This record gives sequence, C-alpha cells and structure tokens, in this order.
Amino acid sequence: MSHPLRAPHDAFGAFVPGAPVHATGAAFGPLLGRGFAAKDLFDVAGLVTGCGNPDWAASHPPAVAHADAVQGLLDAGASLVGRTITDEISLGLLGRNQFHGTPINPRAPERLPGGSSSGSAAAVAGGLADLALGTDSGGSVRVPSSFCGLFGMRPSHGRISVRGLMTQSPSFDTVGLFARDPAVLQTAYDLLLDDKPVGGTVDGVLIAWDAFAISDEAVQEALAPALLTLRARLPAEEITLSAEGLPRWAERQRRLQQAEFGRTFRDWIDAFNPRFSFEVGRSLALAALVAEEDLSDEHAFRAEVRAEITGRLAGRRLLCLPTTPILPPARGIPLSAMAEAGRRITELTSVAGLTGLPQISLPLGQTPEGIPVGLSLIGWPGADEVLLRMARELAA
Repeated sequence: MSHPLRAPHDAFGAFVPGAPVHATGAAFGPLLGRGFAAKDLFDVAGLVTGCGNPDWAASHPPAVAHADAVQGLLDAGASLVGRTITDEISLGLLGRNQFHGTPINPRAPERLPGGSSSGSAAAVAGGLADLALGTDSGGSVRVPSSFCGLFGMRPSHGRISVRGLMTQSPSFDTVGLFARDPAVLQTAYDLLLDDKPVGGTVDGVLIAWDAFAISDEAVQEALAPALLTLRARLPAEEITLSAEGLPRWAERQRRLQQAEFGRTFRDWIDAFNPRFSFEVGRSLALAALVAEEDLSDEHAFRAEVRAEITGRLAGRRLLCLPTTPILPPARGIPLSAMAEAGRRITELTSVAGLTGLPQISLPLGQTPEGIPVGLSLIGWPGADEVLLRMARELAA
C-alpha cells in the first residue's frame, strides 16, 4: 500500500502523512524552546483526530479545542511539531499501521518500534521532538519506550486528564509521555499530573522473579548490569508476583479490556462499517463475544490483586520487572508471530494495567548488538513523582 508524502524532516515515518501540524507554545514557561509531538488520539483544535484509521477520520468532525494534555504543554512554552502515527484506534502493541505505515525504530531500524504510541516513540528516539504524548491502556507507552530506548511512564490511573483524548478502555486508559532526558520527562509530568501526589521514601525494591523467569534470555542478560546497580542502591528482595502465573493475569486483563473497547467502538462500527486491518478486525470480533455479565471473576480478581500489590509495596518499596519479556520483533514478521508477541508482552504489562499503579520504563539495558531493553519500576498509588525521581538518580 502506498502512503502520502511526509514532511521532509520525517526521516523515521513518525508523523501522520499529510499536511504538517504546528502550534507555537507560550512565550515563557519551563518547557520554552522544547518541541513535542502528540499521538493522533489527542485533539488539536481545528483538525480531525484520525486515530490511525481513515474511516474514523472521515466520520468525525474537527476538534473544537486542544486536548487538555496538549494545551498543558503549549501553556508551558513547548511547541507542537506534529501528530504521530498510532496503531489503528490504539489497538496494538507493536507499532504497525497498514494505512499510514509503520514508523522506523531509530535505535533498531530492522525491528518494530512498539505500539500503539509508535510514532511518538520514533519521533523522540530519532531526535525529531524533545518529548511526545502517547497513551497507555495495555502497554502503549511502556512497550515502545523499551523497544526504542526511551524514558516513558504510565502514570497512576486518573492522575492526568484524558479530556480531548480518544479513549479506548476508560478504566485502563492513561496519558503518557516519552523523553530521551529524564529531567525533561519529569518537568513535563510535573505540569500534567494532578495535585494529589503521594510522597514517600523508597527503602527497598521487590524484584519480580517470575517476571524475569518468563522473559527471554537475551532480555535477562541485557538487564543484568542494571539490576546490579539497583541492588547496590536499594535493599532488594526477590518475590514471586503471581502464584497462578502471569499469563493468567494477562488473560484477565484482555477480557476486561476487550469488554470496554468493544463498547467504545460498537456504535461507530454499526453506523459506518469501517475498514480495519486483519489483526484489529479480529480484536474487535473477539471483543464482541465478551459479555459484561460474564466478567464478575475478572473484576473481583482485579480488586484483589491491586490490594495485594499495594500492600506489598506499603508506600515505601518499588516493584522491579522487565518492561517487556521479548526484544522488539523484526519488521515484516507474519501475523501469527505478531499475535504471539502481543500475548507475551501483556504477561508483564498487565501488572500495572490491572492495578492502575504507575510504572516507568528506564532505558538501562541493551544487547551486544545495541538493541534497547527497558527495565521497569512500579510504585504505589500516586507515587509517580517518586518514580520520576528514581529515573533521574538511576540514569545519572
């Protein structure tokens, strides 16, 4: 499939094809002189939010105002340099979009960038923006952060406004950010997070042994030096996160998330019979089979695991695990392999997804070939500022 010409500066195919998008930030502020990109799920006044699907774009009017997150960065002096590609209607973890093209991973060009905030990660990793807005429901900031070697955080659920955002699964959706510099990331989050921080002094780290055990050997080896550094800074304890196995946690999240995005898109699908790639159409077809009345066990489990993990962290400990259990897959892998990669990724991303806890991915590992590997820290509810501080300390 051919794609419209991109802006001349877009060496990594990060931005949505078509007319360039630019909005100048305020004349002063903590982000003055910085450029940011925004995933094509965030409203930009006067433009249609395309959500990675041409039939969505054709069936929706232009936005009347900027999304809150976009406006917040503009008010802080940053300028919007473009809108970035997303997996179709944000349903994906690998970064593929058959309509707009798949962005190049600047750190590993022969491999996928991760999704669904693929363009945002590619823009920052490629130096086209200082920071970028993404979203994270099932892992869509954390995964591309790991694959592209960036700092990226999924905040505590509900701590950043989603007004003006195309939401997918409301009880999972969060606004996230990417940056190469943890200080820039912290400044941006300080602007967007609500005023309900939960402080605390970190006096230990829990290393999720089972999360490392189900990760590929290449991931474990790449993260070994970072783990040594973490152990040298904080008292560490190895724990088993899940007695029933993290794949079962992922299954529970998938069912809950399917029920929500099935409801989100049902009426639009009925009204417009839109076009989808095979994998997105399959996800929506499976979602149609999930009935809310059949999810009582999943809802109960979600409440139990949130209480359990929050209790383990006790407002003073962090949880450590690989961001993803696999390296970024090669570009052009078959659909069956994409489905398997997505399944494995959610075995780790479901931890923060189910609990609503904040998680930051740190670019602290790489393979001998230079492929990035992210190490993650999960904090207690509202510990976003604590995670951002830890990112700066560990990156120093």
